[in-house]
Amino acid sequence: MRYLSDLLEGLAFTELQGSADVEITSVVFDSRKVVPGSLFVAVRGTMVDGHDYMEKAAQDGAAAIICEDLPGHTVGETDFIMVKNSAEALGIIAANFYGNPSQQLKLVGVTGTNGKTTTATLLYQLFCDLGYKCGLLSTVENQINGQIIPSTHTTPDPVALNELLADMVAKGCDYCFMEVSSHAVAQHRIDGLTFAGGIFSNLTHDHLDYHKTFDSYLKAKKGFFDALPKGAFALTNIDDKNGNVMLQNTKATKKTYGLKNMADFKVKILENQFGGLLLTVDGEEVWFKMVGSFNAYNLLAVYAAATLLGQERSAVLTSLSKLSGAEGRFDYTIAPNKVIGIVDYAHTPDAVQNVLSTVHDIRKGTEKVITVIGCGGDRDKTKRPIMAKTACDWSDKVILTSDNPRTEDPAQIIRDMEAGVDPSNQRKTISIVDRREAIKTAVHLSQPGDIIVLAGKGHEKYQEINGVKNHFDDKEELLNAFGKLNA
Repeated sequence: MRYLSDLLEGLAFTELQGSADVEITSVVFDSRKVVPGSLFVAVRGTMVDGHDYMEKAAQDGAAAIICEDLPGHTVGETDFIMVKNSAEALGIIAANFYGNPSQQLKLVGVTGTNGKTTTATLLYQLFCDLGYKCGLLSTVENQINGQIIPSTHTTPDPVALNELLADMVAKGCDYCFMEVSSHAVAQHRIDGLTFAGGIFSNLTHDHLDYHKTFDSYLKAKKGFFDALPKGAFALTNIDDKNGNVMLQNTKATKKTYGLKNMADFKVKILENQFGGLLLTVDGEEVWFKMVGSFNAYNLLAVYAAATLLGQERSAVLTSLSKLSGAEGRFDYTIAPNKVIGIVDYAHTPDAVQNVLSTVHDIRKGTEKVITVIGCGGDRDKTKRPIMAKTACDWSDKVILTSDNPRTEDPAQIIRDMEAGVDPSNQRKTISIVDRREAIKTAVHLSQPGDIIVLAGKGHEKYQEINGVKNHFDDKEELLNAFGKLNA
C-alpha cells in the first residue's frame, strides 16, 4: 500500500482535486478491476476510452482517478488528478507503485523489426550461464531465474511490466533483458523505466496497420533511444540504413556493430551451414550452433552488449558458442529420409527473405526448397503480397495457407497474398487454406534432401480463428507428417 503523493513523484500534472494524502491499494487502467482504494488511470486506447468509465470507477470505490479531462461534476469522495497524457502518466505511476524496480537491476531493451526475441533470449541465456540471476521479457515467454511465466504481448502493459520487474528484484535478479516493441514505445508502456542499455537490430516493413506510415514506425523505435539516460549505452546495427538515425538524439554512450561497415564491434562469416556458423569475432575464430547471417548479427549484438555491461570477452564467447537461441527461430529437424524441415517465426517480408536466403546459401543446389507461408488476419495487409512474392522468389515450391486469420476470412487473406505472385511464379504456387493440410502436402511433395520451410508461426502453440485459440504447433505438425511419410 502506498500514498497517492508517492505515486505522483516525477509526474507533471496540471490540477489536483482532493488530497494527495490518500492510501492507494492498487493501480489499474481497466475499470472492471477497480476495488476500494484503487487508483484508476483513464487511458485513451485504440478501441476504448477510459474517460467513459470514470464515474463507474468512482462508484466502485476508486480512491483517485488520473485523467486528461476532469468530469463536469463531483463524483463521490474520489480525488481527480488532471494530466496532459494519461498513458504516459500510467507508466510513471506504475513504476512508483512498485518501487521503481528498473532502477534496482540492469535493464537492457532490444528493439527492431526482426531479431528482438533471439537477441533478448541469448542475452538471458548468456548471463544465466555466466552465473547471474536474470529476468527475460519476450514474445515467446517471460522468465525469472528459470521460472517460466506465459507471455501475452511482446512488451507487457506498464502495470504488469513493473510487477514482473519487482518480482525479479525480489528474487535477486541482477539483470533483465526485454524486447521493446514499437507499440510499447508509442503507447508509453516503457515510460517510467530506467534502462542500462538499448540495442537496435534493424527496421523493415511491419506494423503499418498500427503506425500507418514507415516514418511513424521509425520514430517509435527511435523514441526508445531518445529516452535512454546518459549512463546507458545505445548499441546500433550500423549496416542497417536506419542504424545511425537511432543514435541522433540519444544521451547514452553510442556504440555500433556490423558485418559490412566500420563498427566498434565487427564479425566476419567464415562458414555458414546447417550445423552452425564459424565466425571471426573481433579477430577471434569461434564456432556457434546458430545458422545464417541474420544470426551472425544477433550473436554480435549480444557479444557487444555483454562487453559493454562489463563482462570478460573470452568468457562471453565461450558461453555464446554453446547457446541455441529462441524457440521457433530457424528451428530445424531432419526426417529419416533426410528431408530437412525448418520452423521459423518469420512474419515480415525481410524476415522471410532472411530465412530463405540463408537456406539458399547453405543448400548444395540440387534439392528443392518448399515454403509454407501465410499472413495474420487483422494485421498489416500491405505486406501480404510482398511476403508471397518473396517466398516465390526464393523457393522452388510455395504453398500459401492460413497463419492466424483471427476475424478475417482466411481465403481472402490468401487472395491478398496471391496478388503478389508474378505470372512466372504461378505454376510453382499452391493455395491450401487448412494449414495442417498445407504442411502435409509440403511433406508429400518433398524428396530426400529437400528443404521445407514453415514460416510465420514459429514458437506459437495455437492458431487463432474467430477469437478462439485452437492448439496448433508447426513443429509438432511437421514431425507428425514426417512420421506418417516414413511409417
